[in-house]
Amino acid sequence: MTKISIRLVSVLIPCVALITACNNNKSGKESTKAVLDTVSLSNKNFALAYQDGDKIVATSIDTMKQISFGGASDPAISPDGNKLAYTLNDSVGNRSIWIADMENKSQGKLQVNSNNYYGAVWSADGSNIAFSIFNKNSIWKIGLIKADNSGYIMLDSASKINVYGPAWKNEKEIIAHDLDNLYTFNLAGKLIDTKSIKALIGNAYYISSSNNFFYSRDGKKLIFNASNGEVLDGLHDRAEAAYILDVASKKVLPISPKGVHVPFLFVTADDRIFYSGEEKPYTQSKIYVSDLSGNIKTVVDKGTNPTGALK
Repeated sequence: MTKISIRLVSVLIPCVALITACNNNKSGKESTKAVLDTVSLSNKNFALAYQDGDKIVATSIDTMKQISFGGASDPAISPDGNKLAYTLNDSVGNRSIWIADMENKSQGKLQVNSNNYYGAVWSADGSNIAFSIFNKNSIWKIGLIKADNSGYIMLDSASKINVYGPAWKNEKEIIAHDLDNLYTFNLAGKLIDTKSIKALIGNAYYISSSNNFFYSRDGKKLIFNASNGEVLDGLHDRAEAAYILDVASKKVLPISPKGVHVPFLFVTADDRIFYSGEEKPYTQSKIYVSDLSGNIKTVVDKGTNPTGALK
């Protein structure tokens, strides 16, 4: 088990400074950016990003090098480990996505015509970013934008379908769900496939808008987190776990340990499964990584909402 040391090279910019700047902005627009540290990042070896309380941490996989900053959420590290997307909330409840370059420390807001978009997910080649967005008709949709901040579109924009949990099926397709169906969209924004979630995984699981689905690289497995209705002693909600579905056989197997509550899961394009999980007494979450066979390692002793870069 790897435990983060306080001797790591890290600079934390206090959350208070960021919140104060936002609260002083009466227009409701962000007047400041989260500030990365000032150490040299020339080694480009960041492999993991996660939430630790009120701050975001980006770290090497052995946790021996990290940077952190406060006041942001939804960390999403790019596949090459050089950039970090995060969500910023302003004082009137608006959400927006910013991109920080961890090598040259430049930062910029994604140019999207909305006051509520969050939860960036990078494509495997780092060229595109998908995210959740609330449209003018109060419907949740998936936004798509190029990493150079151009070419924004909203997927399936004309329909009345709410969709949650965007993820990349492959370089040219994005999946999302509406609790009942798993949808596939192409990069032009067209809905190209609909599958019943119950037909895929059966009737034993409860799906919420915060649950995520990911296909393995070969498309033969579906990785997801969900509740099976189990109530764990000491947990105030139904427990969730991480599962793998074999698409051909329709067999579903758990890949998280029994008794661990898994509210967040992320799968890299090279089939590594990162998730945050809580054990009894459910007061602290650890971050784990697993392969498709269920071989699990603890990566970080305290953290939530992990995303990983490619090896």
